[in-house]
Amino acid sequence: MSITKIDQKIIGYQVKQKGSESDDTLREPVQSSLPLGIDSMNEAIERPDRLVGSTYKVKTPLSEHAMYITINDMILNEGTEHEQRRPFEMFINSKNMEHFQWIVALTRIVSAVFRKGGDITFLAEELGSVFDPQGGYFKQGGKYMPSLVAEIGDVLQRHLEIIGLIDAPKLDGTKQAMIAEKRAELAAAEQASGDFPESAIVCKKCMVKAAIVMDGCLTCLNCGESNCG
Repeated sequence: MSITKIDQKIIGYQVKQKGSESDDTLREPVQSSLPLGIDSMNEAIERPDRLVGSTYKVKTPLSEHAMYITINDMILNEGTEHEQRRPFEMFINSKNMEHFQWIVALTRIVSAVFRKGGDITFLAEELGSVFDPQGGYFKQGGKYMPSLVAEIGDVLQRHLEIIGLIDAPKLDGTKQAMIAEKRAELAAAEQASGDFPESAIVCKKCMVKAAIVMDGCLTCLNCGESNCG
């Protein structure tokens, strides 16, 4: 009697009986009764009666009207130690009707990707890399937004950080100490306007207008990026 080791996942089986016409018939795989995992979540899942949502107000210099971005989350494993929030849908509302058509299309596509499951964190990066050929703008605090779509991506990024799907970027102790030292030196030499000095330029890493030249080095007071290493 020979023994055959099976190294691959079994997708079906067949039972051979002597003299039976079903010798070569492969029976259908047995369907699993386990619930869908998060990586298998798809648009067939019905919308729950209650979703937990967050609304973010966005005011840009491109319009006199604010834009309100709502992201609703489905709560998985509610009440257990494995409880997790997953984005399920996005809505954007504004009195400005100029961008209505493409905003509706964008939110429907983003919502569809949410419901597909798997890793959806790439959406924030993809939206954030969209550039407006007519030029971007600076947000309050000095952060540069290359487009209105990038602003939507920035909101999604913050939301994913809040619900714990991605980790917020943190500076190490050395860079924090360096930034504190540079800010102290600058405060003694120049009256800063707002969060960062007026003489600051846009940092190529974090896109915030917070890079200054001190001791011959271009150093960002927001993220710590320096051309001197």
